[in-house]
Amino acid sequence: MAEDRVTTAIPIPLEPLQTLVSAIHFATDKHRQQRRKDADETPYINHPLSLLHLLVTEGSVTDPATLCAAVLHDTIEDTETTEAELYHHFGQEIASVVMEVSDDKNLPKTEQKRLQIEHAPHISERAKLVKLADKICNLRDLLTTPPVDWPSERKLAYFHWASEVVDGIRGAHPKLEELFDGLMAEVG
Repeated sequence: MAEDRVTTAIPIPLEPLQTLVSAIHFATDKHRQQRRKDADETPYINHPLSLLHLLVTEGSVTDPATLCAAVLHDTIEDTETTEAELYHHFGQEIASVVMEVSDDKNLPKTEQKRLQIEHAPHISERAKLVKLADKICNLRDLLTTPPVDWPSERKLAYFHWASEVVDGIRGAHPKLEELFDGLMAEVG
């Protein structure tokens, strides 16, 4: 009897849920050896999962493609994952969003940052949500568990650069933008 309630309580379409779980599994595998640069060397997968959590719980985002792209957003930049691999596993809709938010690691870091600012206003609505969630999660991490080798000046520079990126996507999600602005206010 209780088992029937569990399987019928909230009807969630199975296909998007399967795709999201597959994206989580894929990202977990790809990031399995990676650690964040904080003092605890937090497993890297916590970062994409934080984006997913933020989008769903604080942003009330329910679009499966956006949520999958959030989980996969660093696979191109930070693992050996290829664009073709993402297309094969997750289709054009999700892979395209991941590609929109991925930096070209062949470029110098300053050029990657400049291009994020320049491209931000022109990316899709889904990519804007992923980008906004990424910046919020990164700022939260900088405030609570910063990389051990980042001096205050570097953290502050990141905050200001993130603000320039987010300025280019304003209007994408007012509630998430308000969260971002609250974090910016913490650093002045």
